[in-house]
Amino acid sequence: MKVLNLLVGGPIDLWPDDLKAGRIKGNWIGIDRGNLHLIDMGIDPLVAIGDFDSLKPEELQLVKEHIHDIRQSIPEKDDTDTQLGLKVAIEEHHADRLDIYGATGGRLDHFLANLWMVLEPRFKKYAPKIRLIDRQNTITFFLPGEYEIVKEPDKKYLAFVALTPMAHLTLFDEKYKLHDYQVKRPISLASNEFVGETARFKFASGVMCVIQSKDINRFN
Repeated sequence: MKVLNLLVGGPIDLWPDDLKAGRIKGNWIGIDRGNLHLIDMGIDPLVAIGDFDSLKPEELQLVKEHIHDIRQSIPEKDDTDTQLGLKVAIEEHHADRLDIYGATGGRLDHFLANLWMVLEPRFKKYAPKIRLIDRQNTITFFLPGEYEIVKEPDKKYLAFVALTPMAHLTLFDEKYKLHDYQVKRPISLASNEFVGETARFKFASGVMCVIQSKDINRFN
């Protein structure tokens, strides 16, 4: 499986431990300030994308010294930098999975733009390849069908988030089950849990976001 990672410029304190420790395998695309973070970790991204308006001149020069393929956009544009990065990842690098880090914290408008990207017609068919990952959450996306997912060892909670109306949603073996449920509006069916190591669900129409999550350990 060819995995391509994207690092957006969200707060470092929300990074998962594996990212902080440099244990994420695969190539990278850097999004705006995410490029600086990668360079600091000794990683030169395949592509740097962004308007770079938040970078100081010396920071932008550092990016140019480390990365050969730089796609500098203008600040006044229709696409966000993350959308531009996703477009390059899909159309040019043909990854089997796209893991996006740094895309969930900080400004809420940025997070919602990142979450809703999968509803755009140009990205929708690639939704099952995309994951948004941070310190507490792994967010995956599904199109109509029947699925079995595996519990992440460090996660307790399981949420089924209908990004659109959905038909015939069934949760087979989770702690809180549903049978042939008609979802009439976007809704987060939060705080469900795995019973075993896997969970099965199906639905007939719409776009599903599934979140495995955990609480913050406030004693560390």
